[in-house]
Amino acid sequence: MLDLLIKNGEAYIDHHFIKTNIGISGEKISYIGNEEPDAKECYDASNKKIIPGLIDPHVHFELWCGTVTSRDDFYSGGKSAALGGVTTIIDFLDPSRNAEELEKSFNERLKLAKKCPVDYHFHACIREPNGDLEEYVLKMKELGINTIKLFTTYSETHRRTNDKDIIELLRLSKKYDFVVTAHIEKDEMINRDPTLKCTDISEARNSECETSEALKLCKYAVETDGHLYMVHCSSGYTLKKIIEQFGESLNKNIFIESCPQYFALNKDLLNGEKGYLYTFAPPLRSEEERRLMCVNFSHVFAIGTDHCSFTSEDKKTHPLLAGHPLGIGGIEHSYIVLHKMFGDEVIDKMSKNTAILEKFTDKTGIKVGNLADLAIVENLDGVVKKPHGNVDYSIYENLPTDQRITDTLLRGKFIVKNGEFINNVGRLVNCDIKRS
Repeated sequence: MLDLLIKNGEAYIDHHFIKTNIGISGEKISYIGNEEPDAKECYDASNKKIIPGLIDPHVHFELWCGTVTSRDDFYSGGKSAALGGVTTIIDFLDPSRNAEELEKSFNERLKLAKKCPVDYHFHACIREPNGDLEEYVLKMKELGINTIKLFTTYSETHRRTNDKDIIELLRLSKKYDFVVTAHIEKDEMINRDPTLKCTDISEARNSECETSEALKLCKYAVETDGHLYMVHCSSGYTLKKIIEQFGESLNKNIFIESCPQYFALNKDLLNGEKGYLYTFAPPLRSEEERRLMCVNFSHVFAIGTDHCSFTSEDKKTHPLLAGHPLGIGGIEHSYIVLHKMFGDEVIDKMSKNTAILEKFTDKTGIKVGNLADLAIVENLDGVVKKPHGNVDYSIYENLPTDQRITDTLLRGKFIVKNGEFINNVGRLVNCDIKRS
C-alpha cells in the first residue's frame, strides 16, 4: 500500500505536463500511471500541476557582511524556500585558504544549517589560497562537495583568487570532475571611492567590469577544458558576448547562472526614493541589458536567487556604498516571478539542471525511484506579496504572477499544505561522488 497518492494532477515529466497519478512510498516516488493504487492518504490535484521540488543553488543564510548579518537564518530562509516550492538550497562555506581551513569552515556551517526545514548542501569557497590546491580539492570531495566558489574581486576583504590559481583549479576540475563556480567582476575596474552612495553601485561596478572578466574566464575554461559555472550573470551584454564567442562550449563545460532580479528589474529603480532597497552585487543594469537577458534566457543554465536578505532599516541606515549591506531576499517568490515571464521553460533551470550539475542523482525530476520532492501549483493571476522570512520587504512586491504554490513535499512529506507551512527538519545532501 502506498503512503500517499496524488491523483488527477498534471505532472511535469520529460519537459511536458502529463495527466497522471503519482504514488509515494516512504521518501520516494514508487508509482506513476493512470491507475489508483491503494494508499493511506490521497491528495486530489485536480486543476493543479505538479513540478519537481525546486533547487536554489545560490543562497546566503546567516552571512556576516561586514556591518550586518543577513537576516534570514537557515530556519527562516528555509521556511521561505518551502513556501516558494524550493525543497533544496545550496549555501556557501566561509571562504578558506587551505584544506584544513576548509574542513573547519564545513563543520561550523553545518552546525548552523541543522535547523533548516528543507534539504541543504554547500559550495566550498576559496580565498587567497596558501596551501596545495590539489589537497584542497581532495578534501572538498571527501566532504561530499562538488563545487568550489571563487571570487575574482573583493581584494579589499582578502577574498580574491588570482588568475594563476583559477587556471590551476580549472585544470583540476577536469581531472577530478568538479565545477569551478566564479563570481565574475574585474577587481581593478571597481570604483571604491568611500564617498559613493549605495545607490551609485551600478556605476561603481559597471557592466564592462563583469563582461571583461567573464570572457577571460571563459577563455581559461576552453584552454584547460575545465568546468566553469559563472554565478549571477547580471548584464545582457555579458550574456550576448559569451554566446557569440563561446557558444559551442555553453552547457557543455561553461555554464551560466542568473537571478530573477536581472530579468525582472532595471537600474532606474536605484534613482527612486527607496533606491537603497535595490542594492546588491552585481547590481541592476540598464533596461537594454535587461531585455537582452530576457531575449537570451534559453542560454542560461540555472537560476539562483543570491538570497541575502536585510531589513529596510539595515539598508537605510548605511547610506554609503562602503559598509552598505549588499543583498536582497527572493527565494520565496523566484519561481512565480519568472514563470509569469517565461512560462514552463523556468522549471528545469530551477530544478533538474542544478541536480545534474551537483550530482544529486535522486533529485533530477519526477520519476520512479527519485525522492518525492514536489511542488504543487495552480494557475492564479495575482501579485507578489510580502515574504514570510525575517525581513519587511521584497523587491518583487506587486509584480504580476500567473501561478501560486499551494503545496510542497520534501521526501514524500508535506512541508507546505494549502499554503500553510508545516515545521520540518531537512537533511544535508551529499553529492554522489566516487571517493578514492
